[in-house]
Amino acid sequence: MFSWLARIALACWRPVSRYARMNKDYNNSNSEELEEDSSSLRDSLLWCRDLEKHSCGDFSFAVVQANEIIEDHSQVETGKDAIFVGVYDGHGGPDASRFISDHLFQNLIRLARANGTISEDILRNAFSATEDGFLALVRRSCGIKPLIAAIGSCCLVGVIWRGTLYVANLGDSRAVIGYLGRSNKIVAEQLTRDHNASIEEVRQELRSLHPDDSHIVVMKHGVWRIKGIIQVSRSIGDAYLKRPEFSLDPSFPRFHLSEPIRRPVLTAEPSLCTRVLQPSDKFLIFASDGLWEHLTNQQAIEIVSNSPRAGIARRLIKTALNEAARKREMRYDDLKKVDKGIRRFFHDDITVVVIFIDQESLSTKMPVPEQSVKGFADSIGPSNFNIL
Repeated sequence: MFSWLARIALACWRPVSRYARMNKDYNNSNSEELEEDSSSLRDSLLWCRDLEKHSCGDFSFAVVQANEIIEDHSQVETGKDAIFVGVYDGHGGPDASRFISDHLFQNLIRLARANGTISEDILRNAFSATEDGFLALVRRSCGIKPLIAAIGSCCLVGVIWRGTLYVANLGDSRAVIGYLGRSNKIVAEQLTRDHNASIEEVRQELRSLHPDDSHIVVMKHGVWRIKGIIQVSRSIGDAYLKRPEFSLDPSFPRFHLSEPIRRPVLTAEPSLCTRVLQPSDKFLIFASDGLWEHLTNQQAIEIVSNSPRAGIARRLIKTALNEAARKREMRYDDLKKVDKGIRRFFHDDITVVVIFIDQESLSTKMPVPEQSVKGFADSIGPSNFNIL
């Protein structure tokens, strides 16, 4: 049955924000819907780039907007020997995710150039520099825009450089690799850890770090939240939960804390993963949590494995949206008519980037043991693939 929220939504499309409109020009899909769609009604809040080349294969991306102002930002940067992927799922507003998109990759390039390589430490330091930069922006802006102290973003980054994958993550966006297991069956392996209070391990970690705070995690409206406010335990931003100087007063009850924090409640320390890519590794999915709310890791990798490459990120999002509609006893065709803002009652902003790994191309990028490592910054430079 068509939800009452959908009934009150305007059926006609209102233009998205200038920033989203600019990126919508990147949409290179044809006017036809994917073959599983029964209707020709186009989803005006979904845009994509169906297939592009990178140094060792292809990539596909897609984005769907739900919020009045889209809070997901992302980027893909390519070079002759490397590829960089960033998915930044903002909350409270787009300021933090936009800042990360503008600065994290540049911080990584600067640090890689200074050190002549890429490593987990370089990634960690790039995250730290980005966090410091955003908190400095908050300090400059909070006098005229106090709620910037409550804006933050998850941050998921992947780098492939000369046959090695580096992944860093804050929050609950997720990177999953699809590889061939026994009997040539495709297998999903999650490369990141979800930093979300819904997970018992995360709640235990928070309680051990804050033994004197009985309200460090609180069940509120059936959901575990840190200080009764936020679900993710790691982020860029959310300054009011990290430093007392950014505490918000009672005029902002949603973000007001009953007493000042004694130590940071959230952290910007990423979890890290390094993997030397093997011939059995076929593709990677980087996505904000809006995708994983509706698809399991295994479901997602099987869709990628069993479908044409072109438009695969779009196909993943549409599968998730069909599931989101089904949960509300409606059809995706009905969901397409729901405008941004109201659309958030049905699903989140969703970003998906799929990276295919072609082993023949990858093998030509891998260094021989006796070679010295050349600078990462010489292998990859800012390209024109800034997605959001």
